[in-house]
Amino acid sequence: MLLELQNIHKRFPGVHALKGVSFDVRRGEVHALVGENGAGKSTLMHILAGVHRPDEGRIIFQGRQVEIAGEHHAQRLGIGIVYQERSLFGLLSVAENIFAGGLPANRWGVIDRRQLADRTKAALAQVGLDVDPKTPVEQLGPAEQQMIEIAKALALEAKLMIFDEPTAALTEVETAALWNIIAQLKQQGAGLIYISHRLHEIFEIADRVTVLRDGEHRGTAPVSETSVDELVTRMVGRQMQEINHQDVSADRVRLEVRKLSNRRLTDDARTRLCDINLSVRAGEIVGLAGLAGAGRTELALAIFGANPPEGGEILLDGQPIQVRSPRDAIAAGIGYVPEDRKEAGLFLEMSIAENIAAARLGYFGSWWQSDRRRDAVAADYMNRLKIAAPDVHKTVQQLSGGNQQKVVLSKWLLLNPKVLIVDEPTRGVDVGAKAEVHQLLREMARQGAAIIAISSDLPEVLAVSDRILVMREGRITGELERREASEEAIMRYASLATGV
Repeated sequence: MLLELQNIHKRFPGVHALKGVSFDVRRGEVHALVGENGAGKSTLMHILAGVHRPDEGRIIFQGRQVEIAGEHHAQRLGIGIVYQERSLFGLLSVAENIFAGGLPANRWGVIDRRQLADRTKAALAQVGLDVDPKTPVEQLGPAEQQMIEIAKALALEAKLMIFDEPTAALTEVETAALWNIIAQLKQQGAGLIYISHRLHEIFEIADRVTVLRDGEHRGTAPVSETSVDELVTRMVGRQMQEINHQDVSADRVRLEVRKLSNRRLTDDARTRLCDINLSVRAGEIVGLAGLAGAGRTELALAIFGANPPEGGEILLDGQPIQVRSPRDAIAAGIGYVPEDRKEAGLFLEMSIAENIAAARLGYFGSWWQSDRRRDAVAADYMNRLKIAAPDVHKTVQQLSGGNQQKVVLSKWLLLNPKVLIVDEPTRGVDVGAKAEVHQLLREMARQGAAIIAISSDLPEVLAVSDRILVMREGRITGELERREASEEAIMRYASLATGV
């Protein structure tokens, strides 16, 4: 046995995060770890990575008991981790990020730039990424940054590798490359812990799976002897509700976009917007699908005013509006939940109440803010959306991914937008919270909002949408009614040549 965790307990103020959890990993196996947000998965991995120390229990690694004193100690032991939330330094180069823990130096202690470049190219080749080692990480996209996180962990040549939601930002091609890397690590005798809310991935690559719920071990089984339904039942302990779609064919058009174009975003033609036409009715959820670089997020940013369009017009309830900034969009009644909630959707060091109030500060006073009213409103949304936290003063950075997403959505619920655009609304969110987010979007639609839902997860697009638009190279290449939509039909439109 490579790793044994025995009766691990971990407590934080007001929270018993791990309650006697036992877990093990064999050499040459992938052991999946699943559970809802807040189940204790990240806490358990942080203990292995040296971020936290257990209050009780034992860690047996390679046959001997160890006390992991910190992150560098974990790395020296041979434990590597790819975090769900990226841990890169944006201003530093790709090379400096990959070898941040040990830059090669010459005998005078000066960084050996040639050796650094050569080792970086080898590390990038291992993950199939072709970028200049000197490129600042902040210039790369989310998927490329995630592959650099993986290259950084692999460079440690660890005996135990932990992958925490590694495919959340990856395309299908990059995911396939990761599967190959995992297969190679297995052949080399490494042990792997794989955490994912995409349960189909568990059945593709894992040998065994363990379920955590509320900080407790809820069962371990060979993947071949369990099913998705059984895992979901163990994870959430309740039945998942199906989304009830409604007929909106007779409702008025709430949002209309005509010949929207924007060629100023980048020199990369794949992200230019070219004569976009779309409409969304009140009460309708329109899914926006497409491959990476298709222009979905660029379209959302154009409608929201973050990257104002170069040409075309936007109409709200039949009337043209000028949206030159997010302030204009919010004033008109347009909300936007960004793809990266931590970078662009939340004030991480501020409280739940402060985040929920952020888009509608005037509601709580013009000259001064009524903290009592703000806290009462936030408490109401915490109750309605089942945000798991002791009170509204908890800082958002201390919440799980699913609860953070609910805070972002609460902010826009308070604004009561006419149009809401959600970009990857359930990325990094567990199956239980995902169902709750889907139900919340449906409830907003029932109340008359027009919703555009952008997702790279095709099952999610199919589950939540009344109608689906597919993009490629900055154009809409197809439209599918819910009754005729399928993953195959979406991919057919997503792969069409547009001649841009």
